[in-house]
Amino acid sequence: MSEPATTRTLPSAPLRVLPGLALCLSVTGLAVGLEALEDHLFGRAWLEALVLAIVLGTAIRTAWNPGPRFFPGIAFGAKTVLEIAVVLLGASLSVATLLAAGPGLLVGIVVVVAAAIAASYGIGRALGLHPRLAILVACGNSICGNSAIAATAPVIGAEAEDVASSIAFTAVLGVLVVLGLPLLVPLLGLSPMQYGVLAGLTVYAVPQVLAATAPVAALSVQVGTLVKLVRVLMLGPVVLVLSLGASRLREETGEAAPHVSAGERPKPGKLAVHRLVPWFILAFLAMAGLRSAGLIPQAALTPIATTANGLTIVSMAALGLGVDVRSVVGAGARVTLAVVASLAALTAVSLGLIRVLGIA
Repeated sequence: MSEPATTRTLPSAPLRVLPGLALCLSVTGLAVGLEALEDHLFGRAWLEALVLAIVLGTAIRTAWNPGPRFFPGIAFGAKTVLEIAVVLLGASLSVATLLAAGPGLLVGIVVVVAAAIAASYGIGRALGLHPRLAILVACGNSICGNSAIAATAPVIGAEAEDVASSIAFTAVLGVLVVLGLPLLVPLLGLSPMQYGVLAGLTVYAVPQVLAATAPVAALSVQVGTLVKLVRVLMLGPVVLVLSLGASRLREETGEAAPHVSAGERPKPGKLAVHRLVPWFILAFLAMAGLRSAGLIPQAALTPIATTANGLTIVSMAALGLGVDVRSVVGAGARVTLAVVASLAALTAVSLGLIRVLGIA
């Protein structure tokens, strides 16, 4: 009797990630080496390994399309590795850091997300985008990039083409924001606290906040990550509101979109609850709570932080290897303009909040 297929394939499953993960580690090693070379030649690293890993990964992916055998490992590095890194980062943060900014910041985050969604949706509709695509762009820009798009798509019955366009822009612009946002520090005279708030309100993904804030200051990393997590938690209420008010969009076409990346189109009123708050965000908050309560030994903090930093660099390499800049070309000029204008509006609203609250 032949051996069951599941028995034959299970042992080899972990091996499928090795080629892609080895590629990510190679890019990571090159990034770390270039950072050390910068430090040796110039006395400091102008571009840290986190940023270099994204740049190198994106350059490699744009010049060369890795074969299918690399995809599982790259996906593992871009998702699982970065999620573990974010969880470990929680051990270095204290919830008191965010609370010290006062309740005004918490209320301000909610206001910024709501205002950014409204402004982005208005921009998209003014440029002629379909309501579903305009909603995807608005939620992706205003909350948390791909995660928001994935959670929103089935609720509004988005088509596969709209989801693909939105995610392509999130991937490419996410890298550009990480690279360009630190330039605003000297241009606008932002303090580490102010820049952390700005990064938390504008950068798409939690791990990308690390890459955008690490070159500035440790305080920027702490504040940016916590602000970003509060912003991510807005996904639940936003999806709930959309599920209650978007029945017309879901029923507009006669057949469901079979290839929506977020899953099958749900029945009216049914939420994909497991997508609202990812497990690693809850684990991050738990780690931050343990740190704030003094339950993590002091001697363990440095090794945890070092491990988190190393895993983050690997995940940044993987994220870069998953970005093909040329993919944006096929999305169209109106979508391009809508996404860029929405991001500019979000940045302007975020800077306005910093000034209104008097964050120093």
